[in-house]
Amino acid sequence: MLEIKSIKSCSLILFETISGSRSFGLATENSDTDIRGVYFLPREDFFGLNYIPQISNETNDITYYEIGRFVELLQKNNPNILEVLASPEDCIQHKNPLMDLLKPEDFLSKLCKDTFAGYAISQIKKAKGLNKKILNPIDKERKSILDFCYILQNQGSTPLKKWLREFPSFGGVSEGRGSLVQEKCGLVSIDNTKGIFALFYDESGDLSYKGIIQSEEANQVSVSSVPKEEKPVAYLFCNLDAYSTYCKDYREYWKWVSERNEDRYNVNQNHGQNYDSKNMMHTIRLLQSCDQIFKTNSLNIRVENRDELLDIKAGNWSYEAVMKKAEILIKSIEHYHSLSTLPEFPDIEKTTKILVEIRENLYSH
Repeated sequence: MLEIKSIKSCSLILFETISGSRSFGLATENSDTDIRGVYFLPREDFFGLNYIPQISNETNDITYYEIGRFVELLQKNNPNILEVLASPEDCIQHKNPLMDLLKPEDFLSKLCKDTFAGYAISQIKKAKGLNKKILNPIDKERKSILDFCYILQNQGSTPLKKWLREFPSFGGVSEGRGSLVQEKCGLVSIDNTKGIFALFYDESGDLSYKGIIQSEEANQVSVSSVPKEEKPVAYLFCNLDAYSTYCKDYREYWKWVSERNEDRYNVNQNHGQNYDSKNMMHTIRLLQSCDQIFKTNSLNIRVENRDELLDIKAGNWSYEAVMKKAEILIKSIEHYHSLSTLPEFPDIEKTTKILVEIRENLYSH
């Protein structure tokens, strides 16, 4: 099996560069060193059944792409791959002369709006979700559908649990009756309404009502068979839409808690801005790159506002200020995209011919 060590020992590397924060000019003393590169396969692997498009180490700090896969991703305007191709000279550690045939300007297109800005916008939505999670933690003890049921009274409503617990103070008519239990309640649907039920109560238990819910895990209320002569003691509204939203938020929140990077989360908690500051720094950087592409028809990944971006990473910007900057950049991208002279898509025929030329050179020697 082909490994990073073997592609180096067999001189299969065509391109190797330091990438990430160090290539962007955003490295600090704690920054990792990421390596990205391009390789070609030995003839028998490429023409045989052992095509390997990509190789990475366990932490993905080092990743190499087979030349065909690399060109394919360039044709799709993949931001990470375009940034590798546009690596500053002081980051490039090895470059086969054949790689000079691949030029960023042959791949840049209006598609970058979707790949650069589209991805950045998805990260902004993710940041908004994170902001919501940090500001609105959800209790570990899960609510039941009973928490979304209300008793209609006069011109308002009362939470069902409160009504059951304090029944006499709400005008309960049964002599000597204290609080009620949901298990002895029976519900009957009311025609032409959504989520509204007549509520009956059977103190003796002889009528075998099903209760409002049959278990704490129930996803809907139960209806019972009630004799016609019985009189409802109240009318209940079940807000099933709110319950469904709560269940979704509950799952997402506790999934996030179980998967979050605690060190990074604690850093974000310490700066108190309620967003993932490192992720938002790179999101702003990505939007800036997209804006630059449509303004200049070129890609220069070395940032000119290092201090500003590191200030965002440090959490010195409020969440609102970061979102405002992102909105301004998105509007600028929309404007310059509409004026851009870049093609709608990369020239697939031209760039594929370049790939063929590179392969022919590699396998003829």
